[in-house]
Amino acid sequence: MSRHLAVAATALACLALPPVLTAAQTIPPDHFKKAPEGITLPVLERELPTERPPVTSVPGRQARLRGLDKMTGQISTFDLAVGESMRYERLEITLKACRHPGPGEGEDAFAYLVIRDVRHDGPDFAGWMFASSPALSALDHPRYDVWVLSCSTSSDDAVADSDQN
Repeated sequence: MSRHLAVAATALACLALPPVLTAAQTIPPDHFKKAPEGITLPVLERELPTERPPVTSVPGRQARLRGLDKMTGQISTFDLAVGESMRYERLEITLKACRHPGPGEGEDAFAYLVIRDVRHDGPDFAGWMFASSPALSALDHPRYDVWVLSCSTSSDDAVADSDQN
């Protein structure tokens, strides 16, 4: 009962606070200086393209992944072929697809992974992971992190790509 009274008292105290003015309400309109006469902004001579050409991607045969055990701090790097599964500690990792941009498109890799903790029924992660932005689509696991380093068309390419990471 006393918990409910404390919540009610807090709510009433918040209502008693004076309203907070925003910056727009406190700054008078004549505060900002007007631009001097005769100043013009430059105009583009040509129009910007409204559409970008499509980005091409090349399918890869394998991905290089990295795993982190957050409890021990141990980092492991491993290669996984498309269509194969492997076990990393308590995680079962399946690589469904791996792609990288075509020539001249920049360097990145993205892989479609299904990651499952063997103690759970369903997957803990299923989706695309991006090497350039691991936090964009990440595994949310209390103990382990897994991310993509590179995607390659052969085992020699994966080793060469990972030497830079």
